[in-house]
Order: sequence, then structure tokens, then C-alpha cells
Amino acid sequence: MELPLALRTAIDEMLSGEKPEQLKKISKSITDRYKNESGQGKILVSRDLEARVYAAVRMPATFGAVCDALFYTKEMMNQNEDENIATDEDRVCTVFDIGAGSGAATWAADVVFGPSSIECFEREESMRQAGLELMKADGDLLSRTTWRDFDIEKDGFSGKKADLVLSSYVLNELSPSSRKAVIRKLWEATDKVLTIVEPGTKEGFAVIEETRDLLLSEGGHILAPCPHEDPCRIGKEDWCHFSCRVARSKLHKQIKDADVPYEDEKYSYISFSKTPCARASARVLRHPYITKGQVGLSICGRERNEELNVRKRDGSAFKAARKCKMGDAIEL
Repeated sequence: MELPLALRTAIDEMLSGEKPEQLKKISKSITDRYKNESGQGKILVSRDLEARVYAAVRMPATFGAVCDALFYTKEMMNQNEDENIATDEDRVCTVFDIGAGSGAATWAADVVFGPSSIECFEREESMRQAGLELMKADGDLLSRTTWRDFDIEKDGFSGKKADLVLSSYVLNELSPSSRKAVIRKLWEATDKVLTIVEPGTKEGFAVIEETRDLLLSEGGHILAPCPHEDPCRIGKEDWCHFSCRVARSKLHKQIKDADVPYEDEKYSYISFSKTPCARASARVLRHPYITKGQVGLSICGRERNEELNVRKRDGSAFKAARKCKMGDAIEL
């Protein structure tokens, strides 16, 4: 997974002339803040240069994770289990990107759905300015996007709705006392689909579980990744997460002191529909274990979770298993 070329170029240009050692120092400071102060509702990035460094370091991974989550969501939106389920591929025309930061999720939503209108809601002016500056690299996207000064804990949508409401790496930064109210606010602003993406950690998945339980009680319908709407079967010492590999630019490698040209971003997500919808019959939970003539799969199914060995003699199931990756829907 790579950032759009225009965005990659814009990030490089935005930080041209800055000293690499200074950028490394700022990046480490931001990382420490997110590690130690997330979940307290604090402002974690406020200065202009911090916002630009944050964009350079985090946009590739956030873009990749959100693209993955939205592609899986779109895949389920396009399924049709019975004649009562609408499956119009182009039905996502409007998007709300909540806690948009510097706009990574907006770029991802544009790649997956190409909506006619996007609104980016972000409380930090430094982030909005960085996002606007980067978006000038794509005049078409910029013309369809409106940036708004917005604090999800304090502000409301005044009855406005969007086909897709998208929140990425936001809920885990809120205090637990305000999270449920924010989730309900996002659901109220959703006309069709709500997608939440969080870090692929035990803590990030706990936020996804909380969202899942709350929205099921509110009458929502799970699109992805879950094949069922029963209580989650993941054990208390485990967590459901997926992974995407994203390319590192030369600048990204410099700031992170990295040698390899990629990073693996682990993420958890859930997508809810306002109306009854198709779901996968099974979802691959771990990286498939491939040996000669056999593929080992850990799957979440409609009735149970199980470990399966799919063999060459299983024909089409074996071919599907060899092609799948962690996070994929699979028919077995």
C-alpha cells in the first residue's frame, strides 16, 4: 500500500529544508505523548511543525489501515444475500471524516469511494492547516472537501448526516467517560454506514468492542469484519486485529531511523450499517500458515471460531485459502 503520489510529494515538500535531527526529535516527542497521554482527552499535537511531522510519520499507516477497512466494508456493501438488501456500489456520495487530523482517512475514502462531498472535522488548527496544505496537491479532492473547526466532545452536527461517517484513531484518545456519548453522536450523524478504525492493540480493540456492543443495542447492523452479531468470541487475553503493509518514503525512513522500506500497521475496525446488510460467511483472523498441499486458517465464522486445515484435495476451497490473507472474507 502506498500513499497517492501527489500526497507523498506534498509531504516531502512540506518538510523540505527542515533538519533531519530536529524532525526525529519532534517525532519521538509526539510518540511518547501518544503512548503516555492518550485516553485522557488531552491535546497531543498543537504546533505547526509538530502537525507536519505527525503527518509525515502517521499518514502512510493511517491511510493504509483506513483503505483496508473501507475496501472490506465496500466488499460487504456490494454483496446481496436477498432481494431486500440494497447494494448500490456508488451509494457513498457524502463523507464525514471525524477527527480528521491532517486528512489521511479522507484521502483513503476518496480512493475507495470517490465521494462527491467530504467534510473534515478537526479541532486542532495546526492539523487543519497541514491537511489543507497537503490537499492542495490534488485540486479535485480539495474542491470536494470542506474543513471545519470541530470538537467531537463539545460540538454537534445540527441534524446533518453523511452516507459514510468515518472515525480513525480518535475514540481511543478520548476519556472513557465521554466515549459512549461520542459514539452515539457519530451514529446519529450516519445516514448509511459508520466505520471506526482504531490501533490493533488490546486497548484499541477494547474500544471496538465497546462500539460493537453499544451500536448493536442501538439497532445497528454489522457490515464488517464480524460474520455474526452474537457476543464476540475473542478471549479476554486476545484481541481481533488485522495488518496492512505500507511503503516508507525516504523522508519517513529518515525520521523513524528505519532501514526497511515498509512498515506493518496493525489495526482494528468495525463498520455498521443503518439497514440490514450482507456479512461474510467467515473472516480470516490470523496470517494463513501455508505448507505444501495444505493451508492452516484461523477463522471467525457465523456459528463458531475454529482452526481449519484446508488441503489440496478440497479443490476450490484450497485455491481460495491459498489466495487469502489476514482480514479477508472467505467462503469455505
